[in-house]
Amino acid sequence: MIVMGSRKVSYYVLLLCFGIVVVSVCTFFAIGDDTAQPVRLVVNASNASTRQIPETLFGIFFEEINHAGAGGIWAELVSNRGFEAGGPNVPSNISPWSIIGNESTISVSTDRSSCFDRNKVALRMDVLCDSEGINVCPTGGVGIYNPGFWGMNIEQGKAYKVTLFVRSSGKIDVSISLTDSSGQKKLATSSIISSDVSNWTKMEVLLNASETNPNSRLQLTTSKQGVIWFDQVSAMPLETYKGHGFRNDLVQMMADLEPRFIRFPGGCFVEGEWLRNAFRWKETVGPWEQRPGHFGDVWMYWTDDGLGYFEFLQLAEDLGAAPVWVFNNGISHQDEVDTSAISPFVQEVLDSIEFARGDPNTTWGSIRASMGHPEPFDLKYVAIGNEDCGKKNYRGNYVKIYNAMKRAYPDIKIISNCDGSSRKLDHPADYYDFHIYTSANQMFSMAHRFDKTSRTGPKAFVSEYAVTGSDAGKGSLLAALAEAAFLIGLEKNSDIVEMASYAPLFVNTNDRRWNPDAIVFNSSHLYGTPSYWMQRFFVGSSGATLLDTTLDANSASSSLIASSIIWKNPEDEHNYLRIKIVNFGSNEVSLKISVNHLNAFSIQKSGSSQTVLTSRNLMDENSLNDPMKVIPIKIPLNTAGENMDVVLPSHSLTSLDLFMEFSSIRMPGSYQSSTSAI
Repeated sequence: MIVMGSRKVSYYVLLLCFGIVVVSVCTFFAIGDDTAQPVRLVVNASNASTRQIPETLFGIFFEEINHAGAGGIWAELVSNRGFEAGGPNVPSNISPWSIIGNESTISVSTDRSSCFDRNKVALRMDVLCDSEGINVCPTGGVGIYNPGFWGMNIEQGKAYKVTLFVRSSGKIDVSISLTDSSGQKKLATSSIISSDVSNWTKMEVLLNASETNPNSRLQLTTSKQGVIWFDQVSAMPLETYKGHGFRNDLVQMMADLEPRFIRFPGGCFVEGEWLRNAFRWKETVGPWEQRPGHFGDVWMYWTDDGLGYFEFLQLAEDLGAAPVWVFNNGISHQDEVDTSAISPFVQEVLDSIEFARGDPNTTWGSIRASMGHPEPFDLKYVAIGNEDCGKKNYRGNYVKIYNAMKRAYPDIKIISNCDGSSRKLDHPADYYDFHIYTSANQMFSMAHRFDKTSRTGPKAFVSEYAVTGSDAGKGSLLAALAEAAFLIGLEKNSDIVEMASYAPLFVNTNDRRWNPDAIVFNSSHLYGTPSYWMQRFFVGSSGATLLDTTLDANSASSSLIASSIIWKNPEDEHNYLRIKIVNFGSNEVSLKISVNHLNAFSIQKSGSSQTVLTSRNLMDENSLNDPMKVIPIKIPLNTAGENMDVVLPSHSLTSLDLFMEFSSIRMPGSYQSSTSAI
């Protein structure tokens, strides 16, 4: 990510209002038919003109930005669970933890008495009142509470596991509750009662919610006088994505993109503003309670690192996506390690590969196995740094790491930060990284960026792209259309471009560090921006067969860009010819489509469909209040055939999925696409 200063939404919801959908689409396609300028689009389906698109072409990029992970896809409900966010020195700030009671009933402080060597800060709670006597505790007791990340989403009928470590010199009777934001109404409660917790003791309770409240909090209260220490207080929903700790609805949105890879964990998050705050993978593996966490000083918030290196690898596996591990190469935004002193960083990298791929009897492979994954992860791609090409020590550090990795793991594909699209790299690489954040007009023109790129040497990885600035707002239709044009250009240049991903993927509405983003959420709701829905049009492209597609040149065609693919829908095992067209102009366009050289292949009206992404206003956005304002609309295409006329709405992305009865075209490679719906 370039620093510039600073529940599942199912398409099939539309079927519930199919009548409305048809009216809307018919409206788009009926206005101004008489004035539409005819443009001819020719698809050449001959064997000689086909080429297989790389299996990895479209994926996703996850960065810990905008609370995408902490308070986002990682389902941990407690913020600052280990009381470490205030720093290693005590006394310290325990925010967002707050006190229940007043100075006459309770005193709360921090000390360095934790049993965990890497995170020594613990919370000490001196309870000054009692259930009887002179200083009686208020009704409900005194204690502490945590509101999570701008409110915990607690849902009726669901279970939540609370884990904490506790110590006291006397008996304890602590109530653990999920309550509303005021603490007055309990949604679930349980107690931990013990006569001996003189040593740090792990406690677990299961809370079953009786009501739903998206703005809840966790509170620990008691009416028993004494001193209690708490550390590593966690609350997790029992139901998470595939049982691996991820928030179901958010990760399902990722899964619906059917990504072929996931690049992680950044971005600038990997670098840090200073190296002392960079992402260090070894601090993020092992038991969660032993992880020290760290302050991300680029995006300016604390992460407990429950979402660590292991969890990212697990997420990739759960999504069926190839992991792309981006690691620090001794360079941050503000400081650099000299190449003469880079050896420890080289070893860190080699150890990270051993953790992911090593046998369970290796040093780091054994730690992975102890975390429940004895089988190696399928790590084949790594990136040496992020946006560091212009840094003084990058090439020296890069070459040291590259050579060491190729000696130890010759099969791993290595990605350079330096752009090789316009000139040859001066160092070895399997891929070069290309980032583009720009205006809508410039992004539309970038569809041709790789047309003249050399076809020899490293392949391109467009790991970050988006329209930004005033054209984008918080996620506009205009931005999505320009990005769609760019992706069509990447499809047509997929002999040199092998991977591409949008950025950023997520934003929590309570902490917008960057605009726009693909998926927007709070504690309980979410939606996809038009750029998210645009990407759904490209599900099926990775591994598909690209056909030669041409548009006749005239005044109307200058605002158009199109591509065609043949892909197999695994749901019905049928082949489809998908034609995607962006109309970036302000006028609708009449399109005359001809599909040639089908041979024994025939297009069927039945089963064919037309999907359109557009809206009445070019700058329309989705929102939590109107999450489906700009979404794809799909209808049957009853005019499907080898020759057909289609009217493209102004400012639109259209996909024609043509059902093919039988194909005599040689299909180079297998088809792994896994959806028939955008």
